Formats: sequence, structure tokens, C-alpha cells
Amino acid sequence: MPATSTHRPRRLHLNAFLMNAGHHDAAWRHPRTQPERVTDRRYFQHLARTAERGKLDSVFFADGLALWGKVEHNALGGFEPLTLLSALATVTERIGLIATVSTTFNEPFHTARKFASLDHLSGGRAGWNIVTSGTVDEARNFGQDAHLEHGLRYDRAREFVDVATKLWDSWADDAVLLDRERGIYADPDKVRPIEHRGEHFAVQGPLNVPRSPQGHPLLVQAGSSEDGKEFAAQYAEAVFTAQQTLADGQAFYKDLKSRLARYGRAEDDLKILPGICPVIGSTEAEARAFEQELTDLQVPEYGLAQLSGMLGTDLTGLPLDGPLPALPEVRDINGNKSRFTLVAELARRDGLTLRELIARLGGGRGHRVLAGTPEQIADQLEEWFTQGAADGFNVMPPHLPGGLEDFVDHVVPILQDRGLFRTEYTGRTLREHYGLPRPAARLAPSARAAEEQPA
Repeated sequence: MPATSTHRPRRLHLNAFLMNAGHHDAAWRHPRTQPERVTDRRYFQHLARTAERGKLDSVFFADGLALWGKVEHNALGGFEPLTLLSALATVTERIGLIATVSTTFNEPFHTARKFASLDHLSGGRAGWNIVTSGTVDEARNFGQDAHLEHGLRYDRAREFVDVATKLWDSWADDAVLLDRERGIYADPDKVRPIEHRGEHFAVQGPLNVPRSPQGHPLLVQAGSSEDGKEFAAQYAEAVFTAQQTLADGQAFYKDLKSRLARYGRAEDDLKILPGICPVIGSTEAEARAFEQELTDLQVPEYGLAQLSGMLGTDLTGLPLDGPLPALPEVRDINGNKSRFTLVAELARRDGLTLRELIARLGGGRGHRVLAGTPEQIADQLEEWFTQGAADGFNVMPPHLPGGLEDFVDHVVPILQDRGLFRTEYTGRTLREHYGLPRPAARLAPSARAAEEQPA
């Protein structure tokens, strides 16, 4: 008889990206949404339980250190994500909890401590979306008149993650002895300073939180510029990205996976998750009609300001039914270079006016919007997954809570029936959901060992 294969079928990963009333910039105006609840923990606890009911890998919250966009025309502002995720950890058991934290306007010790705490509180479900921040408004909230240069932000980010990793590793897994008889709580040789001295940071350590269930939180990254891709290849275990076409998705996937070997990593060590904004209807016509309802509720002034930020160009006062003006070169953009490129190419490729471009970006801000039946949406996800463009998807419901409920109740069962997605959780930690190992602690040499080294 032939030998039985033990190879596990490849399964896609699904992450719920939650944003206040929903991802569409006019969602808060629609009667299906609840914008009055954006600072109600029970609202987000319901969303987290809904995502867990669908067996999704994780929920994710973006974050910025300034008030994004025009608050006059959108339900902006809300919870700091690590605080919120601590509240979600108490009402969920399995789903991962991913928070965005900037390396530009934080310190490694604070960040390592907070994620270790969340990992303990949640039983090993913490994930860190590593960003460098992209706006001058954020810099101005931290005593700076201008934003750090793009390349310098990534240099700082590399050292930041190195320091955080050393801090998570500053306690051995077996450091805590709890020896009541001898009065020894922890072995001092297994809780060590890191003594980091670098270009951007000087951190003595050790961390003041024992090693957490996952060792390190899942490391996520969302930049797709050249600097961002190289950073992801070195550090990230999941990448949230944006592409509009299958060919673009395949090119990004191949490019990023090809960079892993130079850092001693295998392709499976990094999961690529494009963002998708699913507008779901029982028929395609119903989905298209709802998409148009949301478009009709858009405030052009809000969309124009958002587009100006994406393109680094003030579009105020330009005719909405005219084309994009001349834009700067991408090398001159000090914000989100990959989103600038995506939006500029989308407008040029499809010959869009400013009004049309605002409408196209309303739901996904450059991420792909899929309007159709659950079967049509499942078909699109399967195509990208099986054709080398994705390991899974960052699901961005255009409206909440209904958009997430529709995806969980109608799209997920189709993916499960096709054998593409889990029907039950098989692990308890976020790393286990992603099929990733728990990293071993790499303690710094002890002072005693250093003294014993030959001169």
C-alpha cells in the first residue's frame, strides 16, 4: 500500500480589520451602522465575538497618533488599541488580538512591556502591527515641526524591534522558580539585562514582565514601499498589503517571498494578507445597489482631503469632475509611498476624475472592494489564494456590525465547505493559528559568563 501523506492542506488566514462604524468613509451616515457606539466597549466586544464565531485568526485595529481626516464629516477618533484589546481579551478565548503601535513615537521598553502584558492577559493571542507613522500631524504632537525622513524612520524601526525582541528574551521560560522553602522567586541568572547601546536607543533591561505565552507577539507589518518590503522580509510574520489586481498581487507576493532567504527565513515564515472590502448582497445587483447607497452618502470635501493626504498634494478647490493634477515623484513623498503609488496608478489606469476616484477609495482607501454575492466573493478569495497572490486576507467590512456578520455567516461557510478555511480552532495562541513556532529565548550572556571569558 502507498504511504499515507501527512502533509496538511494549505488553509487561508482571515483577519478582521475593525474600524469604528466601518471602513467606508460614509458608513456612519447609513442607518445600518451605530456611530454613537465608537467608544462603547460592548460594541467592540460584540464584534470580536462575531469574528471568533467565524473562527477568524485575529481582529486588528489600526492606529494613528493624530486625529485622522476631517472629524466634521466622519466618525473619527476612539480607543487606544492596546487598551481596547485588553477589554476584548476578557470576553474571547481563541481569536488573536493585533494592535498597531508606531516605532517613531514610542519607546521600545514601553512597547515590549505592553505587548508582553497583553499576551499574558489573553493567554498568548497578542500581535503587534509595526508602523513608522506617516504624517506631519503626528510629528507635531510630539514636539517636532517635520516628520522624520522615510529611510530614517525604517532605520529606527529596525533597532526598535531588535531592542523589543531582546527585552522579551530577557527572561528565560524557566526563570521563575517559586521556591518558597529557600525564598527564591526567580533565578537571577535567567533574568538578564540586555545592555543595548545603539544609534537610536540605549536600554539596560531586563523587562519587568516575565516571558509571555508566545515568547514574542506575532509581528505584523503594513508597509509596501521598498524600505517596507525589506523590513518585512527581515522581521514580519504577517504583512497587511493593498493591491488592486491579481497580477499586482502576484508580483508583490513573489517579490516579498523572494527576499526571505537572505535573512535565513522560509517562505512559510511570512503570511501575506491583502486587504479586501466585501460589500455583500443576496444578489450581485443588491450588493451593487448597497455600494451605490454608500457612495451617495459620501461628502466630497472629506474624500478630497483624504485624497490630498494620500497623494501629498493639496487638491482643495480643484473641479471634482476633472482629472488628477500633476503629482510629485514618489521619491519626494515622505509619507506612505506605497499607497501614493497605488492611488496614482489607479487613477491613471482607469482615467478617473477626482469624483470617481473619491468614490473608488471610499470603501477601501486603496484596498480592493468586492461587491457581490457570498459565492462571488468566495470565488475571488479562492482565486487570489490559489494563484499565488495571497496567504489570506485582511477583511475590512464597509459597515459595522452587519458587514462583519454577513461575512462570518455567509462567506466563511463557503470557504469552509471548499476546504479552504478551518471549521474549528486547533490552537490557542495566535502563533498557532498562523502555524508559526514559538521563538526560543535568547538571553544575553550573564555577567558571570562575561567575567569568565578569556581576555
